[in-house]
Amino acid sequence: MHRKIPSTQALACFEAAARHESYTRAAQELALTQSAVSRQINALESFLGVALFRRTRHGVVLTPSGAGYWRQVARRLQGLERDTLDVMARQGQGGALALAAVPTFATRWLIPRLPQLAARHPDITVHIETRTRPFLFTDAEFDAALYAGTPEQVANWPGTRAVQLLQEDVLPVCSPALLPQGRAVEPAALAPMPLLQQSTRPYVWRQWFDAMGVAPAQAPKAMDGPRYELFSMLAQAAACGMGVALIPPLLIEAEVARGELVAACERPLRGERNYYLVTPAQEETPVLAAFGAWLAQAARAAQ
Repeated sequence: MHRKIPSTQALACFEAAARHESYTRAAQELALTQSAVSRQINALESFLGVALFRRTRHGVVLTPSGAGYWRQVARRLQGLERDTLDVMARQGQGGALALAAVPTFATRWLIPRLPQLAARHPDITVHIETRTRPFLFTDAEFDAALYAGTPEQVANWPGTRAVQLLQEDVLPVCSPALLPQGRAVEPAALAPMPLLQQSTRPYVWRQWFDAMGVAPAQAPKAMDGPRYELFSMLAQAAACGMGVALIPPLLIEAEVARGELVAACERPLRGERNYYLVTPAQEETPVLAAFGAWLAQAARAAQ
């Protein structure tokens, strides 16, 4: 089947000219003459039947159609370059996986375990970029996603299938210096202590006290305290002795191992979210299958 696709040379000239809004600077970047860039873009506009640039006294600017096309072309050229570099690096062996991941889970749980993946599958390369919300795999250059969400959110992610990896239980933790003899206390004893809040979950301390049977009158400051967006920020603040934080233990393994954080109370709260490996619904590649099997095993070992 003949594909209606312009030449990569024309697309590269268009992408560079659109990024710089200058034929001259595009020519310098691509080691071409300005007239060569102009010819390639004229040919592309003729191919499309659409004006991509509007000429001005000071150069060129993208038309609305050109701006939309540029965003798509830039992303796909970047993906093509990445895939080309992967093939060159592997010399025909193994494979690469582009993974979208929530940042704290990727940094604190996944990456410390990647040496285990490398030992088992040295021919698999994992590229990681941050994504916190669902997206359409057909519109993104990702093979899979590590996602933190509720079962309902995962069920409503179109065109995907998901494997639950870990539950996100949260446990009160703090610096051992904040605790009597450095030992965990009963739930009510945490109420007068400084409480660190997560800005995206403003009611979580109230929920924890309710689950532990501590009445609102006994913990009137359950929603007071400094607020941080990410678990990594909460962990750092807690390790510095600023207060008690509710954090999933799986995200603070390093701090616990170093003795920087300890359980302030040994009673966790079942979180609303889980961690999932989300993949497109169509048949998976051998590389994705191998990664998924290793990841599921690593999650079982961590429980």
